[in-house]
Amino acid sequence: MNAPIVVVKIGSSSVVTVDGRIDTTALSKLVTEVDVCRQSGWRVVVVTSGAIAAGLPQLGMSADDVRADDVLRAASAVGQTSLMRAFEVALAERSLLGGQVLLAPTDFMLRRRYLKSRGTLQALLELGVVPIVNENDAIADDEIRFGDNDRLAALVAHLVEARLLVLLTDTAGLFTADPRVDESASLIEEILEIDQTLENVAGGPRSLRSRGGMASKLAAAKIATWSGVETVIAFAGRPSVLPDAVNGVAGMGTVFRAKAQRLPARKLWIGFALPAVGRIVVDEGARRALEEQQRSLLSAGIVSVSGEFDADDAVEIEDTAGTVFAKGQVSWSSQMIRSNLGRRTAELEAGLPHEVVHRDDLVILPN
Repeated sequence: MNAPIVVVKIGSSSVVTVDGRIDTTALSKLVTEVDVCRQSGWRVVVVTSGAIAAGLPQLGMSADDVRADDVLRAASAVGQTSLMRAFEVALAERSLLGGQVLLAPTDFMLRRRYLKSRGTLQALLELGVVPIVNENDAIADDEIRFGDNDRLAALVAHLVEARLLVLLTDTAGLFTADPRVDESASLIEEILEIDQTLENVAGGPRSLRSRGGMASKLAAAKIATWSGVETVIAFAGRPSVLPDAVNGVAGMGTVFRAKAQRLPARKLWIGFALPAVGRIVVDEGARRALEEQQRSLLSAGIVSVSGEFDADDAVEIEDTAGTVFAKGQVSWSSQMIRSNLGRRTAELEAGLPHEVVHRDDLVILPN
């Protein structure tokens, strides 16, 4: 039986200092804990942020000064080199070898690229290499990107069939309220279901160097748990945080229990990573066909549509009572849907796809 895999993601605020220097002490701590886990029988994949935060000071810039995406991509290219050099040094101190893997959303959306990405990571792990993963920010498409490395880490956990995802950050986990403003806030140690109440508790980024924040970590936990991967959010600076996470030590952070089912990577991407730009309302018959019979969405079952969108955009699907129960990538634009509301397939013009949302591009959302 193959050794279990843990994916550990470390955020920019835990890797890069306030003045833009790579925190070699923090990296050394992380790598030491990676080594401890490996020696206890785990294989480890690291997902790291920090390339842009490390690159901007080298260019004489700060995050407050730069808004142009091209400059941020350039900063990522500069910072990525420094970041990997620092990882190389830290790994060498433990006689470990790292391998850089830069991923893009299309590596999860297209099956051929998904399989190649998985094969590369599997080969690295089998060779005893520690994969160091980051989004390919230097050439990222602003229209299609992960948005933050928390989501990337969750998708990587699915990709490698990890047993555990650990999101290391600058807070101890998810609290009952924002501990920055409420001194009575207490740590939530275990979560069985991520609901709207929890999402409302999550605040924004704690640091200007962070792109995510607790809300993005909750989104990542939702992706991971719905692909069968248990997830932990914990403080990166806590002693032995990673070994404690893999050993299930109580109170070391917030644990999100995994679901029994495992959604395909493409459906995870559609359901939890792609932003919805519109909404389609369907009748009760269409809802039953989607949920119970796993059918595609046809124009005959559509009652109304809101928002303006094009083919291949993501939309939410709700019933006439206003309950959003599904999400999918549309084959039709919003204008085309409005022009064909309620029409049966035989009534559609020639050449138009029969499915407004194909079942392969449709995700039934958790209740």
